[in-house]
Amino acid sequence: MSDKKLRRELTFLHMISIASGAVIGGWLAEAPYWFSVTGAGGAIVFPLLAILLIPVGLAFAELTAMLPFTSSVDIWTTNAFGPRAGWASQWMMFLIQIVEPPLMAFIFITAINWFIPIPPEATTLVAIIIVFLWYVISNFKIGLTGTLATVFFFAMVIISVIVALTLFTSGHWSYTNISHHGGLFPNGFKGIFIAFAVFSLKFIGFEMTPTMIEETRFPASQMWKVILSALFVPAVLYFFVVFAMAGLAPWGEISGMSMPEPELVAKFGLPGIIAIAAIFAGVLHALTTLMGFWTSSARVLYGAAQLNQLPKFLIKLNKYGQPHVANLFVLLFSVFFILFTGTNWVQYIYAVSCIAAGIVYSLCCLNVIVLRRKHPDWERPYKAPGGEGLMIIGILVGIWIIIGSSLELDLNGYISLAVYFLIGIAIDFLMGAHRSKYPEEYKFIILTPEDKDKAGDL
Repeated sequence: MSDKKLRRELTFLHMISIASGAVIGGWLAEAPYWFSVTGAGGAIVFPLLAILLIPVGLAFAELTAMLPFTSSVDIWTTNAFGPRAGWASQWMMFLIQIVEPPLMAFIFITAINWFIPIPPEATTLVAIIIVFLWYVISNFKIGLTGTLATVFFFAMVIISVIVALTLFTSGHWSYTNISHHGGLFPNGFKGIFIAFAVFSLKFIGFEMTPTMIEETRFPASQMWKVILSALFVPAVLYFFVVFAMAGLAPWGEISGMSMPEPELVAKFGLPGIIAIAAIFAGVLHALTTLMGFWTSSARVLYGAAQLNQLPKFLIKLNKYGQPHVANLFVLLFSVFFILFTGTNWVQYIYAVSCIAAGIVYSLCCLNVIVLRRKHPDWERPYKAPGGEGLMIIGILVGIWIIIGSSLELDLNGYISLAVYFLIGIAIDFLMGAHRSKYPEEYKFIILTPEDKDKAGDL
């Protein structure tokens, strides 16, 4: 039993800001990759992808309302298929979350480079310093994260819209930059297929919301609103920003840039303050994403430890109610990915994250179907509409994401993914051996709706 609980300090607005803020972000440095995959058509792909992800989002919403625990994906899958399947899903969930802090660290560095060039040999060290600084902040009250996320979220949305409007009204925006250079989808069907798969990374974040459910101050039945906000607010913003850039230069030119918005501002002699605003918004994007995913990563570890699938020291909380040991492990994993990501960090992290996301998304939709049949009597404060047909669509979307993302991964990426799988298997084996030695202390815990009032006491 724990003598402390996670603290319920996150309001509805906090959660919308954390979830949407974690989803939004990255185009400061990632837009060149977007354009290289599918040109200006990415602007259309994003809203369509948000629509396709609705079944997955509603599956998460139903499962969260029924089983509102930090262990989220783990406990849902455990109830559907058993503890080992639960651990496998949680290990994939951890991969989705943990690669984001390193990605954001590299985006910070890209922004800093605009003002102060950082030698290539110092990039890794600076990235490590950035994640270490957030590790320190992560050990204070969760309410601080919620407040910062809310301020940063609204600031970055307002600034991003102002920058995009400036690009549209600059006098240099022309649709011919799109129509005369291969049209909306210059790479054809292959580009569209891959975009629908790997661009799903730009919506990763909505699935983190259940990991914070034990720290929220509103009914779990309302989580569907948070999740849909985290899909459609970013979709609209991505649509607007991508078209704003696309009309200023051919897609091939933009794909070769380091930071398109500031470089386009400089190219056409627009006010320098707009370039600075774009970079500042990009930094805020990275900050909100880093904050959200770091918080979720620590809670994924905390949740697995709650169920005795990881050592109990991971559920230790400090005086601020933060899982400080889990935060330390998030730091260590972040440093690992920083060290081994390499120079092609955007494409690599997109592909690895999306393969894991496709697995988790498909599995959670399947969990809904299985648990509806297995436990029809369980109370469901929110139930996704559309019956099993909607969940089947969600499963197919997950499979699509897996296949498309796999096409973007090189041999080294497959090797690193295989190593990650093997680490998960090794942890399960070691915990199994430890469980055999201490069967009562480390017996598997399976939470049900009857355990809602005991959340945090395990």
